[in-house]
Amino acid sequence: MRPPSIRTPVVNIANGTFYRHHPNAGSIHPNPALFRNLNFTLPSAADPPTHWYVVGPSLSGKTTFLQLLRGAHLCTPPAARTYPYLSSDVVPHKLRVPSRAIRYVGFNNDSLTSGVTTSAYLSARYESKRENTDFSLRDFLLGNTNLNALERNREDEPNTTLLDRVVTDLKLSQLLDLPVAFLSNGQGRRARIARALLMAPEVLLLDEPFMGLDPPTVAGLSPLLHALASTASPRLVLSARPQDPIPDWITHLVYLRADCQVGAMGEKETVLEGLRKYVRGVWNGALVEDEKMAVHNVVQVGKTLTAKGIQGETLMGDEALNEEKMQLTNPAVVTPNNIGEPIVEMEGCQVQYRGKVALGNWKDQINGKERQGLTWTVRRGQRWGIFGPNGSGKTTIVSLICSDHPQTYSMPIKLFGRTRLPEPGSGVLPLTFWDIQARIGHSSPEIHQHMPRNLTVREIIENAWADTFRTKAKLDKLATEKVEACLRWFEAELNPAHIAPSQSTQQAEDKSLQWADHYMFGELSFSAQRVALFLRAIIKNPDIVVLDEACSGMDDGVRNRCLLFLEAGQTKQYSKLGDGSEIIVESEASKAGNVRIGGLTDKQALICISHVREEIPSCIREWICLPEANSGDPARFGVADAPLSRNEKNWKEIWGMKVA
Repeated sequence: MRPPSIRTPVVNIANGTFYRHHPNAGSIHPNPALFRNLNFTLPSAADPPTHWYVVGPSLSGKTTFLQLLRGAHLCTPPAARTYPYLSSDVVPHKLRVPSRAIRYVGFNNDSLTSGVTTSAYLSARYESKRENTDFSLRDFLLGNTNLNALERNREDEPNTTLLDRVVTDLKLSQLLDLPVAFLSNGQGRRARIARALLMAPEVLLLDEPFMGLDPPTVAGLSPLLHALASTASPRLVLSARPQDPIPDWITHLVYLRADCQVGAMGEKETVLEGLRKYVRGVWNGALVEDEKMAVHNVVQVGKTLTAKGIQGETLMGDEALNEEKMQLTNPAVVTPNNIGEPIVEMEGCQVQYRGKVALGNWKDQINGKERQGLTWTVRRGQRWGIFGPNGSGKTTIVSLICSDHPQTYSMPIKLFGRTRLPEPGSGVLPLTFWDIQARIGHSSPEIHQHMPRNLTVREIIENAWADTFRTKAKLDKLATEKVEACLRWFEAELNPAHIAPSQSTQQAEDKSLQWADHYMFGELSFSAQRVALFLRAIIKNPDIVVLDEACSGMDDGVRNRCLLFLEAGQTKQYSKLGDGSEIIVESEASKAGNVRIGGLTDKQALICISHVREEIPSCIREWICLPEANSGDPARFGVADAPLSRNEKNWKEIWGMKVA
């Protein structure tokens, strides 16, 4: 074994404590100390391999931890954070500054077009008349997004050899001439990583890089990242949620507590064993559970991501979560027997741009007749899952249902029994865009990108009753009561300054909701933003609820609360057991007859898109799986015999993966 390199570290933090604002500055916002007395070293040498993975639940500070590595946030004492390697002669002059040498790639907020395009509504991404600020993926990767050519920095332009290698490795070659607005969520993630790699940084910080990617893409991306990290070109630091699998090439872990402090740090196996002992101690009664290190989060850690997919078990073994507890934690809600009339009817839909088919590039036999494109019917009371690889057209289907897509007018589509165009002689008026929007609740990454950041938390949820993102909501007494019920029910997730109450449940419900009028959407964490948009989608019991990656970015506890609320409303709640696990019981609001929001009804349809089976509501049974784009294979349909969230067999069958 070769001896360790004596080269200096890229990042060295010795007993550093961090603050978002100066500790002596007056502010109405909380300013707690972040990562007190932190010690962390990121070596510059590739041998021995040191690959860091930062794991933590929502609000634990994963993004904050990554950003402080590149110089963000105030460090005390200032000399505790240094960058010795960046001062050496082997580093190019343009990379001597940490903010340029260490690149952060997050997928939480803005789109690829942020700061360049000015679209104010979702359908703009599909219009044939493009905005004058639109640009192709090739332009984005080359940095040609500045309208003033004189302001472009030639030093940032990558060489063609590097460009060819990166676009090939990340499977972007066929997309180079497409406008970036046309890229799917997964394609956009790969494009962001490619752009960062083309800037040849010394360190690349990837904030939850696998979120929103389909299983085959995740399995393929991990070896690529390993190859980059192995040669220190660039060095990588990744973050993830507790339930996300750990790539098999990771050597070191940081587990973060819920209060932006380090719970455990060191070599992977050592940290995992320490967490295992902690969970076992709490379960055996030998240790008291640390409220900032919830056992139900810790126990989700441990599965491994390999080139063949996700393997292994969670920290204590999957058998630790016995079937009875899983039934209580994520109850199966059977699809209603009262299936009603069709509310979405597609009879051979095909979407294409500039001659390239984005959805429906297949022929299928329907009732003995050959049809080109997608044929699909959604009825009231049905619960559908839409699956398929990135770029297969899942979000395009949603845009057709929500009528954001202009091609909806020219396709054989009926929504709520009516078409978008007048039917001569029928005497029935076509549905307007506003009619459709009022009857659909929609949460997606696209909604997240367009939602104004200066709306308050209350205004975000009230926006369910508004015509556009910025118009005033039209609320009656019942709507107002529903909004306030949501704010109280999810205060722990939505209020940045929330402190767990010691009072009774009833006393807690009587608290003021002034925080909801004080905090802006843009001030919330990514997870809290997703919760707010989730509530916006379901609060008014729309005819169709569309959840497109709605739970991505949430840790398992927050996600489970949202999915339970979707299906049961205020009638059910979680109750913690002595071993730290949780079960579902009748809520205090239900016992008191004070329920303002119920769960899904037989009159509603649910459509869910996700690449993570745990994020799929347990009531989902029927599914459609779209083929790889332009493969010519038809879409596949099926019915799961158990909740997909805990049925790996059905999940693998949907994706065409080998079932053990």
